[in-house]
Amino acid sequence: MNRVLSLRVATAIDAEKISSIYKPYVEKTAISFEYIPPDAKEMKSRITSKTRNYPFIVAEYNGEIAGYAYASPFLPRPAYIHSVETSVYVDMSLRAKGIGKALYTALEEILKLQNVLYMNACIAVTHNSDETLDNNSMDFHNKMGFRYVGRFNNSGYKFNRFYDMIWMEKLLREPKEPFDDFRPFSTLKDSISPVLTKICDFYNKTVN
Repeated sequence: MNRVLSLRVATAIDAEKISSIYKPYVEKTAISFEYIPPDAKEMKSRITSKTRNYPFIVAEYNGEIAGYAYASPFLPRPAYIHSVETSVYVDMSLRAKGIGKALYTALEEILKLQNVLYMNACIAVTHNSDETLDNNSMDFHNKMGFRYVGRFNNSGYKFNRFYDMIWMEKLLREPKEPFDDFRPFSTLKDSISPVLTKICDFYNKTVN
């Protein structure tokens, strides 16, 4: 069997490649509302800061980094600890190969181990698709089990035009009171590898 996909935790060494994957999303699309692509130094800082408490996962496709996904605090105040914001980006030349689905599945399984209740995604949307934005991200999240919860009209301004932004959410565990304590990502090292291996095995059996 030709094993084409592998998943692992991102490290600072990956920063240059990750920043190169993200760069065209910033420069050419409204998928990201950033104006200036972060360089490798800035991306290294983001990886290091996020992985203290949250997962940051990379996918390798035929031995090369092809995409990444990560979770961030939903909001900084402590009462929001059981909710996260999630993001996923795949190399533009490797989209539609199931890599984003594998990354998000891995993220979801790890967040369950952390006792996270909700995954939340902030997504740019448009009424009229153009060269900078379509609604593929919204469609992807729908297929991943997210549901629409709110829209902010004309909240993003990029390329001299306005874009709407929506929030979508996915419930990972049934809420109960009291709820289990949040587990920082750094405390789960022994649990991560089996999760990633299981997802990769399923992916590679499916695509071959």
